[in-house]
Amino acid sequence: MDTSDTQDVRQHLIDPEICIRCNTCESICTVAAITHDARNYVVDAEKCNLCMDCIGPCPTGAIDNWRSVLRLHPYSVAAQLGWDELPADLSPEQLAVAGDAGDAPGAGSTPLVMVSSDAAGQVVFQSSQYGATLPPWSAANPYTHLYGPKAAEKFIQATVAGNVRVTSLGSDYDTHHIVLDFGPAPFPVLEGQSVGIVAPGLDEHGRAHHARQYSVASARNGERAGYNNLALTIKRVLQDHQGHPVRGVASNYMCDLRVGDKVKVIGPFGTSFLIPNHPRSNIVMICTGTGSAPMRAMTEWRRRLRQSGKFEGGKLMLFFGARTKEELPYFGPLQKLPKDFIDINFAFSRVPGQPRRYVQDVMRERASDLGPLLRDPSTCFYVCGLKSMEEGVVMALRDVAQQAGLSWDTVAAALKSEGRLHLETY
Repeated sequence: MDTSDTQDVRQHLIDPEICIRCNTCESICTVAAITHDARNYVVDAEKCNLCMDCIGPCPTGAIDNWRSVLRLHPYSVAAQLGWDELPADLSPEQLAVAGDAGDAPGAGSTPLVMVSSDAAGQVVFQSSQYGATLPPWSAANPYTHLYGPKAAEKFIQATVAGNVRVTSLGSDYDTHHIVLDFGPAPFPVLEGQSVGIVAPGLDEHGRAHHARQYSVASARNGERAGYNNLALTIKRVLQDHQGHPVRGVASNYMCDLRVGDKVKVIGPFGTSFLIPNHPRSNIVMICTGTGSAPMRAMTEWRRRLRQSGKFEGGKLMLFFGARTKEELPYFGPLQKLPKDFIDINFAFSRVPGQPRRYVQDVMRERASDLGPLLRDPSTCFYVCGLKSMEEGVVMALRDVAQQAGLSWDTVAAALKSEGRLHLETY
C-alpha cells in the first residue's frame, strides 16, 4: 500500500449540535463543497479546497471543526447527513490500526482533493471577496453562546410579550413582529446579532427539531427601552424557494404564538454584523423582506441615541426592497420617521403597470449621494436579505465608486479589511 494512502489528514466538518442551519456557509462556498438536506449541513471532502472563507462568517462556530482521517477515507457526505453529533477524533494509534487493516475511520472512499473553480470551470461571484468578517473598529463587544446545546444552559425560556402582523392583511406575505421577554435571566444582545428558536415536537425521523436562526429586530436596551426583551421579524413560510408548498416548522410555530406562551431560545450569535459606535459614523442599510430586522434594530438604537442628545450620529440611508408595499414589513412606521434622521428609499418589483425596480437600481439612482459615503472611512454598509440580491448590490457599489472617480479595487479592499461592508444573505 502506498504510504500516502494511509497518511492522516484533518478533515473539515460541521458540528450538527451547534449549527443553526442559517445557510451562511453554503452561500459563501464558491466550490459547492457545502450542501445540506432537511437535517444537516455537511462538507464534501472531494470538493473542499480548504480556503477557510466560511470560517469567519459562521455565527456559531459550527463550521470550524476538524477530525483526523486517512487521506483516502474521509467521512462521506452520506455519513455526515446522518449525524446527530460529531464523531470522536481518532488518536494516532487508532489511525495506524485502521491504516494497517485497510479500514477507514470515515464511511466513504473518496480521496481528499483540492479544487479552485466551480464544476463548470466558470468564474463565479465570490461574496467572501467583499464581505467583512470583522466588525467596525468602534463596535461594542458582543456576548455569544450564552445558551445552546454545548453551553452550561441548553436554552433559555422566554415569554411571548407581543405578536403583531406587520404586513398588510390580505397579502400572501404574512410577516410578524414578535416580542420575547426574558424576565430576570440575562440575555444581552447587540443590533445585528441573531438568536436560535427551538420549535417543539419531533421531525419525521423522530428527532427534536434543530434551532432556526432569526435576526434581532430591536435595540440593545430592549424592544421597550430598559426592559429585558427583544423583537424578531418572522415571515410565515408556506413554500420553498422553488415555489413548492411547504410549512416552515419554526416560522409557523412562531407566527401562531399567543401572548404568554413560552419559547425555547438559544444564543445569542454573531460577532461581525455590528454597527459602529463612534460619533458621526454613517450607516447605509440595504435589505429585502425580513432582512429588515437588523436594520430596524440599528435604526431604533440610533433614534434613541439621537433623542438622548448625547451622541452625534452621521447619515443613515435605507434601501428597502419588496415585491409591493403591501409585502414590505413596517411600511407604516417607516413613513413616520423624520426625514432629517433617515433617508429611506423603496424599491418595488411587482407593482402592476410599473417597471420592476430593485434595490441596486435605486442605489445607482442615488449614486451622487452614495459616492461621498463610499469615500468616507466612517461609513459602514450592511446588506441583508435573499442571496440573489448580493451580487447586484455589490456591483451597484462598484458602479457608484467608479462614477465618483474612485478605484473600486481599492475601495472594496478597504471595505472588507476595515469591517465596513457586511453581507448577511440567505
